[in-house]
Amino acid sequence: MYPHIHHEPNQPILDVRDLTVRYNGRVALEKVTFHLHEGERIAVVGPNGAGKSTLFQVVSGVLQPSAGEVKIFGSRPGGHVCIAYIPQRSQVDWSFPVSVADVVMMGRSAKLGLLNWPHKRDWEYVHHALEIVELSDLASRQIGQLSGGQQQRMFIARALAQEAELMLMDEPLSGLDTPSQEGLLNLMDTLRTQNVTVMVATHDLDQAARHFDRIMLLNHRMIAFDVPQIVMHTEHLLEAYGGRLKIDPGGTLLVDDCCPPA
Repeated sequence: MYPHIHHEPNQPILDVRDLTVRYNGRVALEKVTFHLHEGERIAVVGPNGAGKSTLFQVVSGVLQPSAGEVKIFGSRPGGHVCIAYIPQRSQVDWSFPVSVADVVMMGRSAKLGLLNWPHKRDWEYVHHALEIVELSDLASRQIGQLSGGQQQRMFIARALAQEAELMLMDEPLSGLDTPSQEGLLNLMDTLRTQNVTVMVATHDLDQAARHFDRIMLLNHRMIAFDVPQIVMHTEHLLEAYGGRLKIDPGGTLLVDDCCPPA
């Protein structure tokens, strides 16, 4: 069983101060500072290689910062079962012979410990999570047989079974058709009613402006972090994207992004 990490009362769910991360002499993030409130929906945007994935890795406790600090409800990352990381679909082996229910049960592993079998209550969490994401009828299906949108719903169900309070979603909407994207955004509305905080890395600036409470604009350092009306000013976007920022005749913001990912 993982050790219980104490949550300090009246502390923000996520508090990041002067966060700096260096790889082999290269700065991935530099003096990034922000904090989040419970139930917020945050879009993290910026060019490829800007540090979005790096930020998620530090918050989830996978990567140690070079300087600065990250606190979850007043405690450092690592051992917090209240944080769930939802990876990009390209990072998953979809041929692995496990069912949807098996993957969702993985969210209970921190509660179970290494050698314990799931109990009735654990399966109740799994079935309830599948109901929320509307995958109950696919519980026994092998994960590679799901559509892209269903795969993302499965990972959200795993996070719900984990009882996560902060979900870090790395490009969850990428490559999905419009109905699947709208379905996931509606599901995020449901998460808000349960006071779950969501951070979503995305390249879709228009979608970020329309569907998220606040936008974090990164390019190794924090360019802006505020409500969409403030962050989406041309001066901020040019500072982040430079000449890669385009505006089509209809006014939609486009980015020609060809750099390697963070």
